[in-house]
Amino acid sequence: MQPEEVMTLAYQGMRVALFLAGPIMLTTLATGLLISLFQAATQVNEMTLTFIPKILAVFAVLVLAGPWQLQVITTFTRKLFTEVPRMFS
Repeated sequence: MQPEEVMTLAYQGMRVALFLAGPIMLTTLATGLLISLFQAATQVNEMTLTFIPKILAVFAVLVLAGPWQLQVITTFTRKLFTEVPRMFS
């Protein structure tokens, strides 16, 4: 296995991880920011207020982006499994 192949594989793995985690993390970040602005504007300092909207937002993103995320990880895994024998020969 050549160093270029290892670096390409690592790059593709990090890219897939970013594609899978990105929508969920950005949604959580945006929801948290909106809830924080709401809490600052209304001076409601309830800690549990942040959890329910974040959970609902993440659930909505998983429902909407879940099939695409599943397709991304499935394609990467298939490609990885088909290339493993070639890498070690």
